Amino acid sequence: MIPPSSRRAPIAAPLPETTPAIRLGLGANWRQFALLVVVNAFVGAMVGLERTVVPLIARADFGLVSKTVVLSFLVSFGIVKALANLFAGQLADRIGRKPLLVAGWLAGLPVPLLIIWAPSWGWVVFANVLLGVNQGLCWSTTVIMKIDLVGPARRGLAMGVNEFAGYVAVSLSALVTGYLAAAHGLRPTPFYPGIAFALLGLALSVFAVRETHGHARVEARQLGQAAAQPRFAQILLLTTWHDRTLFAASQAGMVNNMNDGMVWGLIPVFLAARGVALDRIGVVTATYPLVWGVGQLATGALSDRWGRKWMIASGMWVQAVGVAAFVVSRSFWPWMAGATLLGIGTALVYPTPTGGRARWASTGCGAMPGTRSARSPRGSWPMRSACRSRSPRSLFLRSPRE
Repeated sequence: MIPPSSRRAPIAAPLPETTPAIRLGLGANWRQFALLVVVNAFVGAMVGLERTVVPLIARADFGLVSKTVVLSFLVSFGIVKALANLFAGQLADRIGRKPLLVAGWLAGLPVPLLIIWAPSWGWVVFANVLLGVNQGLCWSTTVIMKIDLVGPARRGLAMGVNEFAGYVAVSLSALVTGYLAAAHGLRPTPFYPGIAFALLGLALSVFAVRETHGHARVEARQLGQAAAQPRFAQILLLTTWHDRTLFAASQAGMVNNMNDGMVWGLIPVFLAARGVALDRIGVVTATYPLVWGVGQLATGALSDRWGRKWMIASGMWVQAVGVAAFVVSRSFWPWMAGATLLGIGTALVYPTPTGGRARWASTGCGAMPGTRSARSPRGSWPMRSACRSRSPRSLFLRSPRE
């Protein structure tokens, strides 16, 4: 007989570990959402480093006079970024959102150093190849992750906040580099902030950002989506040719990016040829993305309420007037007006095609490369019953709240 005082108390069975339930919506996920806003600001600041200075380096440091050669850095950036955008959605499904974000920052780390040390223009072109990878992976991934977090009701707002953070950072970075270049020369000082941007963006992505693929799975279950996997060729043909609404959205994005490339590559050279000082060139090149970024806080949310078609069409007309202002003007303030109009027009155009395609992909009628994966556990092709009940065109154009 064991004395009562020496008996061992029964050991309770360990409770099963529970994981917190995943909730969709901005209110439930505002901390991670805000963190992704900060990360995307660093992404934008990286590309803002080049807005004022790099087109001028070609002539001042390397003696290049051919506009075609000068713009080669922009061509390399655009091609690589487009390909990175195209495959970001599929890669985000296969390896996760966070690893893709970290990979993008690793590609961006050498960019400012390559431009600082460049002995030839080829180094600058290669730096922009890496910058294209950085922008394509990081920017696309932050978009996907924000859409994962907010769920189906606030996509336009998520896009607007994402683009606001990114392009305000582009603006401030372009402004700072313009002033640094005016005070200290085109290299190396204007690119020192880029080293800090890349390190901070990478550190936040590694240690603070959390994976959001689980949120996409939750939304897919809520929407009752099937798990049939479409072929990539099907998605590409549907979004660029077979469906005229998505074709229109895609061409709107293409034209918008062509305008952006013109401002990035030609406006600094155009203004410098007319004797505008470096700090004032920085002000003009910063005004356009600043107006663009701030405007998207309104246009992104309004596109959820008022629809997207009229915003895209009117925005392109405003862009055309802004481009014309640069062509016909001969002084600083009309050029500032042109930059402002370009920013307003781009704010109307830019978030609405992406928000519309993301909404279309999420509600049961297909997907587009780069965003399809955000809406289902395996990049799923949504269920046919939803497609029968609502067409892509009605989702994108007809509903006042979509």
